[in-house]
Amino acid sequence: MPRADGSRAARRTRLSLSPRKPANGRVEPDLVGRLPADRQLPPSSRGKYVYCIINSEKPLRFGQIGIGAEPTEVYSIQHRNLAAIVSDAPLEVLDSTRDNVLAHERVNETVMHDHTVIPMSFGTIFRTNEDIIELLRSAFDAFGDVLGKMQNKLEFGLKVLWDPDQAVRQVESEDDDISRLKKEISSQKGPTYFARMQYGRLVDAALQVRSERYVSSILTELRDVAVASRINKPIGDKMIMNAAFLISRNQEAAFDRKIKDIAGRHDHLTFKYTGPWPPYNFVNIRLKLEPA
Repeated sequence: MPRADGSRAARRTRLSLSPRKPANGRVEPDLVGRLPADRQLPPSSRGKYVYCIINSEKPLRFGQIGIGAEPTEVYSIQHRNLAAIVSDAPLEVLDSTRDNVLAHERVNETVMHDHTVIPMSFGTIFRTNEDIIELLRSAFDAFGDVLGKMQNKLEFGLKVLWDPDQAVRQVESEDDDISRLKKEISSQKGPTYFARMQYGRLVDAALQVRSERYVSSILTELRDVAVASRINKPIGDKMIMNAAFLISRNQEAAFDRKIKDIAGRHDHLTFKYTGPWPPYNFVNIRLKLEPA
């Protein structure tokens, strides 16, 4: 987790923007940067926890919704038309407990109601207001570019699951080679080890082809209502698709209708649809200390 360490010599902030390509080939921003310094200030037990970066020339307050055992006041720290949304927090590594992670997400979701946000990673803590202003100053152009690309865009998550046993039965009934091999195994009285190995390989390959066909079809149907998509690794043997989509605010209703339409035509699949979220999968911020 990025942190500002008060025991080290002065550092400078560097933040550059480089593109990376999501699954659909469109470019989204990748922020690669350097964490700002403490300027050798006296030790302090409190720092500034940063949730996100937004465009705002006016100071903002969002109430006591911040991270901590007792919710803390969330407010902005400004530099020109950029603002970091922060709350006071201990200068220590925060445990990624359920309450802490939910508080981090709650603040970002609250801010994104009225603002385009660049979400920061969980646990991003700076020592002072001046350190945050230095980050905003040094990274001003990069942050501005990313905010422009993410303007009025939201992230939605889509997970698609199937019943593995049902899927196996389907490939057994539809694939002649698999069906024949299964019958041979059940009728053999002697050792069936090699036949079962071949059967397993054929079934695995058929399931892979089937799942990829589903994913490709879903992505194709959603392409017209999504700005970008990112395919993440499925979790467990039931999940065949774990995707994030970047959607323009004015396409949110169209995307929602499209998901419902696709799910209605695939009643043998389970669709888990979440959002809106800040664009976690489409902005990558990495902060590192660099000697001045």
